[in-house]
Amino acid sequence: MKKLITNVALYQDHSIKEGKNIAFTDDRITDFPDHPDRTAYDEIIDGNRMLAMPGFVNTHNHIAMTVFRSYADDMQLMDWLMQKIWPAEAKLDSDIVYAHTMLGIAEMIRCGTTSFADMYFFMNDVARAVETSGIRAALCRGVTGITPNAQEALAESKEFYHTWHKKADGRITVMLGPHAPYTCPPDYLRQVVDLAHELGAEIHIHLSETKGEVQDIKEQYHKSPIALADELGILDCGCLAAHCVWVDEDDLNIMARKHVRVAHNPGSNFKLAGGIAPLGEMLKKGITVGLGTDGASSNNNLDIVEEMHLAALVHKANTLDPLVIPAETALQLLTEGGAKCLGYTDVGKLEKGYKADITLIDREGLHWYPKHNTMSLFAYSANSFDVDTVIVDGKTLLRHKAFTTIDIEKVKAEAERTKEKLLSQLD
Repeated sequence: MKKLITNVALYQDHSIKEGKNIAFTDDRITDFPDHPDRTAYDEIIDGNRMLAMPGFVNTHNHIAMTVFRSYADDMQLMDWLMQKIWPAEAKLDSDIVYAHTMLGIAEMIRCGTTSFADMYFFMNDVARAVETSGIRAALCRGVTGITPNAQEALAESKEFYHTWHKKADGRITVMLGPHAPYTCPPDYLRQVVDLAHELGAEIHIHLSETKGEVQDIKEQYHKSPIALADELGILDCGCLAAHCVWVDEDDLNIMARKHVRVAHNPGSNFKLAGGIAPLGEMLKKGITVGLGTDGASSNNNLDIVEEMHLAALVHKANTLDPLVIPAETALQLLTEGGAKCLGYTDVGKLEKGYKADITLIDREGLHWYPKHNTMSLFAYSANSFDVDTVIVDGKTLLRHKAFTTIDIEKVKAEAERTKEKLLSQLD
């Protein structure tokens, strides 16, 4: 099917160009014609007053944890996990996970997200929700080596890879998901590495999220979590590392050398008092970085535009350098950087041959005036409620803020029903 977006402001080649047209056939961008023949297209999308961006990418999530949004707040991280989250997670089932994955996907689409990375449980149900909704995702079954089902979880990961990798018209890719070095002992991480090599899969893992975690790992293994992951071969598999807050110069050099991609989650790190990652130093060393929300239980939303704002602002204050994350860098983190984090080579830019993953932003809000600099306006003034249209793989998932593939009232009702189901099982 041939489609055309007309008279739109186009973010491309590090600049914004007004009055452009975007042509795409099926799932691929084909051209940017100056004088298109409108009769040659099956659908015309009016881009007047809109900004066309590459679809936003959320590089780290535990999407079904939307069920825990506002369930347990204002706690220390390990207390939060051990006293509230982990006991409640033991009561989850496929019904609850599917319902809250659909809720999370709807929230992300409404915020302009076209791709996300997820690590959790009942991943067949997460994949079904991705397939149904039309979004793009890099999924992994979260595994830990200290639980009784550790070996079963690895077997499930292998089966999940064979069942879903490159399925849903290629929108689903599968990684392996060892939770973290503090929940996965070295021997178990070696098994994950062996499986990654067997499958040709990449790895999504939490690394150096908190100061306490780093101290504990250093006391136990006499090296940092980054150095430990490097020694065990985790970083040689193609690694998406979530957080990387407490990393030093040696860690950063390892990460740069091993081409580690970092999921930067400022909102979650702030809420859980985890600290502030050295984003500017990472970028200086050429480390690929994208933005993530983490789960809605620790954020408490899945608004990736808000994460862009946080990243653009907090690092200026933290480093006392107003140039550390300029507007264009913030946009890159949201789009191309995120796509590279997920291992995509044809997503993250609006270029010929790239996937037609496009987010249209309405620029008519009062906060868009006066119109001095569109890139700056988007980075510092816009919000996710400006998202008007979301297109993934050439298919429209949101148009004029209305969902086209999701019954949103049913999604909200199912979220409430399954939340009550979970609460009825907890003490």
